[in-house]
Amino acid sequence: FGERTAMNHPMQGTAADIMKLAMIEVDKSLREHGMDAKMLLQVHDELVFECPADELERLSRLACDAMGGVVELSVPLEVNVASGENWAIAK
Repeated sequence: FGERTAMNHPMQGTAADIMKLAMIEVDKSLREHGMDAKMLLQVHDELVFECPADELERLSRLACDAMGGVVELSVPLEVNVASGENWAIAK
């Protein structure tokens, strides 16, 4: 167990750092564009937002751009968007 944990820790830590950088970029982008959308929470590799219906498409684009380009890796970061009246529907 200890070896597996020790090998997994750097990957988990790096993923957490990338997510934090993405959250900063998304928040900055929302403010720069004067949007009413709010980042509510982060769960593992997901960000949950609340936004007016008329901002949904714009929020999706901004979040994908900010999250997908936050770090340069040898493989692209894939960003998927789902929406719904609540989190259960969006999944």
